[in-house]
Amino acid sequence: MSLFDELISYSKKDIVPMHMPGHKRQSIDSVLPYAVDITEISGFDNLHERHGILRELADKLARAKGAAYAFPLVGGSTAGILASVFAMTDPGDRVIISRGCHKSVYRACEIRNLRISYLYPETAPEGFFLSVTPGELEKCLTANPGAKLVVITSPTYEGIISDIKTLSEVSHAHGAKLLVDAAHGAHLGYSDCFPEDALSLGADVSVESLHKTLPALTQTAALYLGKGIDPRPFEGALDIFETSSPSYILTASIDRCLKYIDDREVFTRYSRMLDDFYSSAACLEKLRVADFRERDGVYDYDRGKIIISALQCDKSAPEIPDILRTGFGIETEMTGAYHIVCMTSVCDTPENFARLSEALKSIDRSAGYREAPEPFPAFPEAETVLSLQEAAAARSVYMKLSEAAGKISGQYLWAYPPGIPLLTPGEMITPGILRYIEALQTMGTELHIPGESTPESIRILLR
Repeated sequence: MSLFDELISYSKKDIVPMHMPGHKRQSIDSVLPYAVDITEISGFDNLHERHGILRELADKLARAKGAAYAFPLVGGSTAGILASVFAMTDPGDRVIISRGCHKSVYRACEIRNLRISYLYPETAPEGFFLSVTPGELEKCLTANPGAKLVVITSPTYEGIISDIKTLSEVSHAHGAKLLVDAAHGAHLGYSDCFPEDALSLGADVSVESLHKTLPALTQTAALYLGKGIDPRPFEGALDIFETSSPSYILTASIDRCLKYIDDREVFTRYSRMLDDFYSSAACLEKLRVADFRERDGVYDYDRGKIIISALQCDKSAPEIPDILRTGFGIETEMTGAYHIVCMTSVCDTPENFARLSEALKSIDRSAGYREAPEPFPAFPEAETVLSLQEAAAARSVYMKLSEAAGKISGQYLWAYPPGIPLLTPGEMITPGILRYIEALQTMGTELHIPGESTPESIRILLR
């Protein structure tokens, strides 16, 4: 069966999508895409040289978020992150990044030959990063004078939000700009029902994936600039990192998305559905829908990310999505060591939430208790031997990962999602990182190197 046929077949199944994209496969427009798939013809402007109708779209985006300038993107937040890091730095600059950043941040640092110092947020017992703290950033900036840029992820894949206002103030006090990867926060800032968005809290630049939590097509995103940020370097960088043939269908979906959410009542309805879901799920005993208001190390969070903790359940985290899929017709977003992420949006329905709630209750009734395991180990701090660019250019050979302790990595290794590198080129492969990788694999987490999953070998550098 062809890809197209598979997609059509799947679209007819009764599956609740507790995952991105945020439109949840609900059509907000009835026009068939072939009829409106055009190129840069007369009257339709150019995404890379916006003077007419696409300039108007960019201005709509900027007004919606109170940005000084906005770029509609059709290469996802990845294109926005690559362009932003490139535009905000010069080769050889020192940058501070959270170790919980997406691999696109690391790739941008590699391309720009940047010198990296890392922030290591606290780790939740389930094994994911919590908020970046202003104190940690202050300490890191003091130890690395002259840093040009700070990059953090907020919200994270799990919806964890950091104190952007204070982090921005700390960054600026040290002469650094703050770039926030807010790929999972495109819906923030439109309603008092949800936390404020990064730009309104003082971030210099924010990149958001419209397709993740709003009703826009996959690959659509937006790059927002704060007051005083010159857009011209970003224009040039996007000319490098984004296609020269941007899709009008994708771009038009941004326009339709903005029209849809112009009715702010959609966020009020969404918030009420979440209230009802969390209230209904409060009776769970072995599984647990995490409440981050009770967590140390969390500044704020987006409750639109439903985090199901399996710490006290005798069914493992990887088992639960399979049960939800085969037994209840629910597809989840991602699975971690001890948790499952369900992504919701303004396009979800009361029926979607009710089905998830009833499914979790059924699993909970059939499950047993287990003693809470030891908290998942904190992410081991990296031992950087060579810069990313130096390591990428060095000679390397493949070696069994299990035998690579004491060697220098020649490539990236990550779990996807969420796409956070566990190893980067130029880092020492320590016994600690190998134990961490083994723990992830034991829990059923699928690891990747470029072009390959579940790798048994990894490139190591020849000294």
